[in-house]
Amino acid sequence: MKVLWCWRCQMDLPMLDEEEFARIHLLLQRKQLRNEAGISSLKHAFAPALREYERLTGFRETNINAVLHHRLILFGPPCTACGKPLRTPQARYCAACGASRQPAPS
Repeated sequence: MKVLWCWRCQMDLPMLDEEEFARIHLLLQRKQLRNEAGISSLKHAFAPALREYERLTGFRETNINAVLHHRLILFGPPCTACGKPLRTPQARYCAACGASRQPAPS
């Protein structure tokens, strides 16, 4: 877990590494099985994944979609001008400050 600026949420939030995200993903797969068994309440179906996110990060989130995009691998490196992460690993400029992405040192 690492705290980074989220461009969607416009705040610093805990981002999951791939091992942590795998735990959340497993709980969501179980949710799909429960839905097939007849549980219709999304609030109850997503609750285990939201609780695990809070346990891992200490941050209480109520929106499962936010949890799914708070994943380190989805963000790029920090901007060399402002330090906020680029929106994607392929981003060519910083959406926060407009600076062009610097080429990787060779």
